[in-house]
Amino acid sequence: MKRIFPALLCVAAAACTTRGEVKPEVMQIATTPLTCTSKSQCDAWWQRAQTWVKDHSKYELQTVNDSLIQTAGPDGGRRALAFEITKTPNPDGSMTIGFAAHCDSSLGCKPDPWNAGADFKAYVRGSGPGMPATPPAPAATQKPGALPDQPAAAPAASSDSSPVSQ
Repeated sequence: MKRIFPALLCVAAAACTTRGEVKPEVMQIATTPLTCTSKSQCDAWWQRAQTWVKDHSKYELQTVNDSLIQTAGPDGGRRALAFEITKTPNPDGSMTIGFAAHCDSSLGCKPDPWNAGADFKAYVRGSGPGMPATPPAPAATQKPGALPDQPAAAPAASSDSSPVSQ
């Protein structure tokens, strides 16, 4: 009976997943780069990035400047995510905002880094819950040869093998 009860809870909740399983739509959002093309768009996105980290981190903000938002942690075997957000200029004049999340637990991170990355990117783009969408930069202000967001390679590793980066 003791072994059946957790299984019934899992079925009743309809939310149990195998550790490490990531929905394809979550992975697609989490791995799509955040590339802003104008100063006003980049400034707005960078402010949203800082707000998201402040609202979602269990750790204190350690560094906040024009190119890095970083929390303390991870430490002590905790499942809480520590974040590192970077803003890097691209050769075409656009900027890419990178996302990395890590925890220090062999049991895995909470929340899952992939879901956190997807939520972060949706929020920064203005498509998260309660956020107005950011209008695309006018064609006249886009740099020649500037590309829209494109899927990126798989993220860098974190301590629990459920990484998200970029």
